[in-house]
Amino acid sequence: MQSKTFLNFDPTRVHSPCFVIDEQAMEANLKRLDEVQQRSGAKVLIALKAFSMFALAPLICRYLSGACASGVHEARLAREEFCQLPHNEVHTFCAAYNIEDFNEVLMYSDFVVFNSLSQWQRFQAPIAKAASHGLKAKFGLRVNPLYSESTTILYDPCAPCSRLGIPYTQLQKADLSGVCGLHFHILSEQGFEPLSHTLDIIEKQLGEQLHQMEWLNLGGGHHINDKDYDVDGLVERIKAIQERYQLQVYLEPGEAIAVNAGVLVAQVLDITHNTMPLAVLDISATCHMPDTLGMHHRAQIFGADDATKKAHTYRLGGQTCLAGDVMGDYSFDQALDIGQRLIFDNMAHYTMVKTTTFNGINLPSIAIWNSESDDLKNVREFSYFDFKQRLS
Repeated sequence: MQSKTFLNFDPTRVHSPCFVIDEQAMEANLKRLDEVQQRSGAKVLIALKAFSMFALAPLICRYLSGACASGVHEARLAREEFCQLPHNEVHTFCAAYNIEDFNEVLMYSDFVVFNSLSQWQRFQAPIAKAASHGLKAKFGLRVNPLYSESTTILYDPCAPCSRLGIPYTQLQKADLSGVCGLHFHILSEQGFEPLSHTLDIIEKQLGEQLHQMEWLNLGGGHHINDKDYDVDGLVERIKAIQERYQLQVYLEPGEAIAVNAGVLVAQVLDITHNTMPLAVLDISATCHMPDTLGMHHRAQIFGADDATKKAHTYRLGGQTCLAGDVMGDYSFDQALDIGQRLIFDNMAHYTMVKTTTFNGINLPSIAIWNSESDDLKNVREFSYFDFKQRLS
């Protein structure tokens, strides 16, 4: 599904390359998520691992209940930028904490989730010390339900030998004193049915433990802003769980917050030929849109189609020395020109957070556009110093 609002956006208005976020599209996503909150009683958190553009934090904080972090730096960012209203919370989960980071995590977090029973037991002393100093974080454990309907092993936390989560069989007879919540994450841009199937297993295997809990976090990957998502089914299931176990349900969708709300503007730098026409752009798949490589995800380009469907077909690649730095083959009605701008669609979630400066390639600028008023604001530009400061 295309970000239709960007059909009217002039890419020459921004410096290339540039991520451009439509705040109107973002707000529409947030309103739908808030509708889930209001109808179900659940609390929805922004997953900073997917989208952490804090320039939009004031807007996000108006609709959501807080942020979830994957480590100490995200926890600090969540506390500093995404807790602008009294009801905003910070939830932190990490596959493993070290003691220095953990002490900081306790300072920033309202909820801290452990990935193993051994870590939960190991950190009892710093937890007690923090409590003596007035810190009041609540603690939970991540569960591996040993079930998944994911088709991508790279993003499947329940794949065989996964390090993520405690197999539910290990929790059934564990001492859960001091634990007030459970967390699981099994989805990746999926609908309601896989979640419902997983909840069936969680309730069957850990129903007794759920009656002891204050909250249950259903993780992320909920494709709530997809037009075919069964929102009614989600709302009713959440209401039933909260009623049955007398607990608070949390959701932490990543892509649903920024899906179809951002693009990446690029420029054609060179056109060559080797068996087929080749175009080199001022962006890089490996540096700026790595899911096109790791997930074999094909990004859509406005005005382009699959190879051979239109008159002029090009293989688009980046500036780096990596031979596989290729976005794919695309066809256009007209031949490309050097200096021409291209708009890659749906480039907000899991893109901006993954950018690198491999080969010294500069990071794309960041801009906010309002598709209703046509206002455009340049938020951030990067330079050599951003590259240098990451090195020794």
